[in-house]
Amino acid sequence: MTDLESPQSYEIRPDPRQLAGDPAGGVDYEPHPERSIPLEPRRQQVLDAITRLYSGSASEEDMQVYAERAVYDDPWSYCDTRYKIAGQWYGIPVIMARSRTLKTEVVASEPDRLIFKLQQEYTPRALRTPTAVNSLVTLSLDADGRVRYHKDMWNEKDYSHEGLGKIMKTLNGDHLTKITRPPKSLSRDAQE
Repeated sequence: MTDLESPQSYEIRPDPRQLAGDPAGGVDYEPHPERSIPLEPRRQQVLDAITRLYSGSASEEDMQVYAERAVYDDPWSYCDTRYKIAGQWYGIPVIMARSRTLKTEVVASEPDRLIFKLQQEYTPRALRTPTAVNSLVTLSLDADGRVRYHKDMWNEKDYSHEGLGKIMKTLNGDHLTKITRPPKSLSRDAQE
């Protein structure tokens, strides 16, 4: 991504009805692994690294699936560098007693994208009550197969980039690294 390109130019807003529609006309966000599209080995490595990050791996090796100027976009955060994204992943072990991937289903794999359903179980340290969250995760990929835009729609919700929600998401993305302290080696910008 060059400095002239907008991160939103890589944002893919998938049609949930097309990718996760059910016969009754609704949207089924629950993954069905038996329906998953098989992936070539490099794509499978990307998926495996991402699910390890969701499960609290917080490793530099797994973070290498992201381009340096990648974007991460979910209901709580908007991050516009790999270093800021690492702040989110390195935060999972801090706030979660446990995070585990229950199941996935790849619903689309194209040259510039990988889209999958994810069911993740989070157990916050404070409550110790596990909660399963279904997501539709869209990874926009660059020519090298690295993630340049990671969009996570939780439990059927998509979130805009406007208003107070955008401000809160950006503040979280910009400042969580001060608490979670991911390795500076993940970004040249963080080292300057």
